[in-house]
Amino acid sequence: MALKPNSADARTRSSIQIFIVVGLCCFFYVLGAWQRSGFGKGDSIALEMTKHSADCNIVPNLNFETHHAGEAGNVDESDKPKSFESCRPRYVDYTPCQDQRRAMTFPRDNMIYRERHCPREEEKLHCLIPAPKGYVTPFPWPKSRDYVPYANAPYKALTVEKAIQNWIQYEGNVFRFPGGGTQFPQGADKYIDQLASVIPITNGTVRTALDTGCGVASWGAYLWSRNVIAMSFAPRDSHEAQVQFALERGVPAVIGVLGTIKMPYPSRAFDMAHCSRCLIPWGANDGMYMKEVDRVLRPGGYWVLSGPPINWRNNYKAWQRPKKELQEEQQKIEDVAKLLCWEKKHEKGEIAIWQKRVNDEACRGRRDDSSFCKAGEANDVWYKKMDACVTSYPDVSSTEEVAGGKLKPFPERLYAVPPRIASGSVPGVSVEKYQEDNQKWKKHVSAYKKINRLIDSGRYRNILDMNAGLGGFAAALDSSKLWVMNVMPTIAEKDTLGVIYERGLIGIYHDWCEAFSTYPRTYDLIHAHGLFSLYQDKCNLEDILLEMDRILRPEGAVIFRDEVDVLIKVKKITAGMRWDTKMVDHEDGPLVPEKILVAVKQYWVVAGNSTAVQ
Repeated sequence: MALKPNSADARTRSSIQIFIVVGLCCFFYVLGAWQRSGFGKGDSIALEMTKHSADCNIVPNLNFETHHAGEAGNVDESDKPKSFESCRPRYVDYTPCQDQRRAMTFPRDNMIYRERHCPREEEKLHCLIPAPKGYVTPFPWPKSRDYVPYANAPYKALTVEKAIQNWIQYEGNVFRFPGGGTQFPQGADKYIDQLASVIPITNGTVRTALDTGCGVASWGAYLWSRNVIAMSFAPRDSHEAQVQFALERGVPAVIGVLGTIKMPYPSRAFDMAHCSRCLIPWGANDGMYMKEVDRVLRPGGYWVLSGPPINWRNNYKAWQRPKKELQEEQQKIEDVAKLLCWEKKHEKGEIAIWQKRVNDEACRGRRDDSSFCKAGEANDVWYKKMDACVTSYPDVSSTEEVAGGKLKPFPERLYAVPPRIASGSVPGVSVEKYQEDNQKWKKHVSAYKKINRLIDSGRYRNILDMNAGLGGFAAALDSSKLWVMNVMPTIAEKDTLGVIYERGLIGIYHDWCEAFSTYPRTYDLIHAHGLFSLYQDKCNLEDILLEMDRILRPEGAVIFRDEVDVLIKVKKITAGMRWDTKMVDHEDGPLVPEKILVAVKQYWVVAGNSTAVQ
C-alpha cells in the first residue's frame, strides 16, 4: 500500500494570499485545499473552494473584524513582534521534560530517570520545533488506526524488534499496524473479545480505560469501535517511538511511567485498567503500583493483567525465568489484591481479571487504619510521591450502594449529572450551574463550527482542551471522528477533572508553566479558554505559546477564547511564530469583552541544516 502524495501544487498554495482576505471562513476552506495531507484530496477540496468562494458570508452573527478599540491590528507599528527562529534539526522530536540526555543523569531505581525532569529556565529553548522533511497530515480516522506515513515518524526499529508479534510493519512509504501486541499477536480484536466475556465492555458500563505500558496502543485503538476510550501511556523510547506511533495513529496517549510519582489522574477515574506484559513490578514496594491503580480505579472497576507471571507453570521455560521467582511474583500480586479487597473474576491462559468492590462494607477489618492514605490526598497528585497506602472509599449508607455514586452507561453518562456534582463535592458548582455550563458550551462550539468548517470534517482527530473546566467543550464536540484530551491546570480554582471522567471523557492534570508530556506534532486542534488570563502572572506567556506550537501539527488550528486585552498580547507573540491569526467577536456581539482568536500554524519542515517554509 503506497501513500499518495497530495496533488495540491505551488499554484494552489500561492492562491491562499488571494482568498484569505475575503474572510476567515474562506481562510479555513483554503486551508483544506492546500494542506499536505494523507487525505490526498487537494484538488477536490480546491474545487469545492472555487465553488463556494463567493459564498463566504455564512456566519452573519459573527463579525470577523472585532470592534474593540484595542484590537491587535491597531497596535503601534513601531512595536514590532519578536520573530522566533527554527530550532536545530536534531530537535525535531524534542520532548523537553523527557529529554533522553537529561534523563540519563537521574537514578534508574524505580524508573526515576523515566519520570518528568523539565529543563531549568536557562535551558529552555526559545525557538520553533521543525517538522521532519516530508511530513504530511496523518490519514483520517479510521484509516489512521492502521496506517502512518513513514515520514512522520521515520523509525524502523520496532518493525524488527516486534516482527513476530505483529505490532508494526514497514510497507513502502507507510507503516502498517496489523493490531497485534506482545500478548495478542493474533490481533487486539480477538483479545478484547476474550476480555468482553468477563467485563461488560459492550453495554456502556465500561467507558474509560487506562493502559499502562501501552506499546503502540493497539488495545486502545481497537477499543474505540466499542465506544471505550483508553488513556494509554508508556515511557519515552523504552521501545522506539511507541507513544509517538500511538498519537500518529490517532489514539489518546501520553508519555508516562509508574515510578515514584503519582499518576496525573484523579481518584475513581477509570472503569478498567490494563497491563499486557507491561513489565511493571506489581508486587514490589509493598504493592505500591497496584495501590496506585486502585486509587484511580472506579468502585466496581476491573483490572486486567496478561502475561508474566500469570500461568507461570506452563510458561516459565519460554519466559526463561525460574519457577520459584515467578511463583513468588504472582503470590505477591494475589496478596496485594486481597488487601485491596479486589475479587478475582477470571484466570485463564495468561489473562487474569480482578474487580474492585463497589464499596468498603465487605472489607472492613481486612487492614489496620495505618495502611490508609491521609484524607484529602486522593486527588493531590502533581509531583507528589507515590505511597504504599490504600485510598479510602467514599462513605456509603448500604452494602449495595456504589461508593462515590453510580454512573449511567455511556453515552447517557455524557450529559447526566455527575455524582461529584450531585453530591455537592465540587464547591460552587450546583446542578443548575453544571447544566448552564453545558448549554453555554453547546453555543460556543456551534459558533466554532461556523468559523472553522473543518471541525466536523474528520480533519481534526487529536484535540486538546488546555483549560477544560467541566468538560463542556469536549462533550459538545463528542464524535466518533475525534477525541479530546481535557487538561485540568494545577493552578485552577476548582479541581473538576473527576467530573470530566464521570462524564465518560478523559483528561490529565498539568501545569502549563512546563512542557506537556507528549511528542511534537501531537494535536490537530488546540482550544484555550481563559488559559492566558489564568497564567498571565504565573509564568511567561511566550513559553506557553511556544509549547503550543511544539505540540500542534503543521496546518493545525488553535482557538483562543479570553479577554480581549489578553488576546492582544497573545496575538502579538504569535505574529512571530509562523501562525496566521484572526480576531473574532464573541458570538453575542462586539460589546462582550471576551473575544475569540483563531490561528492556523503554517506548513514548514526541516530542510538539511536549516528549515523550509512551503
